[in-house]
Amino acid sequence: MKFTNLGRTGLSVSRLALGCMSYGDPKWRPWVLDADAAMPFFRSAFEHGINFLDTSDMYSLGRSEEIVGRAVREFGRREELVIATKVFFPLGSAPNMGGLSRKHIVQGCDASLKRLGIDAIDLYQVHRFDPATPIDETLAALDHLVHQGKVRYLGASSTAAWKLMQALSVSERNGWARFVSMQNHYNLIYREEEREMIPLCLDEGLGVIPWSPLARGLLAGQRKRGDNTTTARAANDDYTAHLYDAPEDWDVVDAARAVADARGVAMAEIALAWLLARPGVSAPIVGATKPGHLDTAVKALDLVLTPEEGARLEAPYRPHAVRGFK
Repeated sequence: MKFTNLGRTGLSVSRLALGCMSYGDPKWRPWVLDADAAMPFFRSAFEHGINFLDTSDMYSLGRSEEIVGRAVREFGRREELVIATKVFFPLGSAPNMGGLSRKHIVQGCDASLKRLGIDAIDLYQVHRFDPATPIDETLAALDHLVHQGKVRYLGASSTAAWKLMQALSVSERNGWARFVSMQNHYNLIYREEEREMIPLCLDEGLGVIPWSPLARGLLAGQRKRGDNTTTARAANDDYTAHLYDAPEDWDVVDAARAVADARGVAMAEIALAWLLARPGVSAPIVGATKPGHLDTAVKALDLVLTPEEGARLEAPYRPHAVRGFK
């Protein structure tokens, strides 16, 4: 495994993060693995040297965090691991069960700590920004958690670059702990983040930890043109069609397949190798639900694309509307 510092921090993370949305309660999403089925993937991740785990309180309505906590106790060394979770999306329909108010952030953090079974969250991320809460209230609450020792670093996910810059400015003006990372939607098919967000992260020293690095399986060769039912997740996930609905997206998939075939490697290796080499990227968040998924991802760490291969992969790209947040 290879490691890097997360942005300008001293926090050492593996170049791959294990995404834990796929582990939780199948009643929440049919493609989600239950605790017993998930454990082999955590054991494999730790054996590969992955020390970065990413979950959220809304994944399986908290069950994912419980499974992460169990895996850490059974297979991991807590002092070596970086455990990341998120807050924002509602866990129920009652008042104060979602958003980024001081009340919800504080009670959400306490609930996540309990489910994870740990005394501090390494990276606490706002899953989205909350238009109903003043940014000062949100950032003051997050800073409070850092000073309490419940949270070690703060991160953000999927927003407009101007909103992230606003948050960084407010934190600096008040002497509060600032965001150190951005978890954003970024892959060969969706590169709009290269316009403003990634230059901002590079300039401000934030690590980039892309979600959906394989475009919900499109860049792993699991799906074909016009077919949205080739995997269990695709058949029950209408969000994929929202993210990737342009005919030109398949031209990028075809280019990745051609480069992979010429190299004699899996498409996923090509897509991850391209992303790992992009400026600012610390650790793509990879999901694993089948044997071999992590093995393939780890191989990408040693795959260096030629300039010609990179150009071939990037040539079919066409601009997209913003996807991944509203």
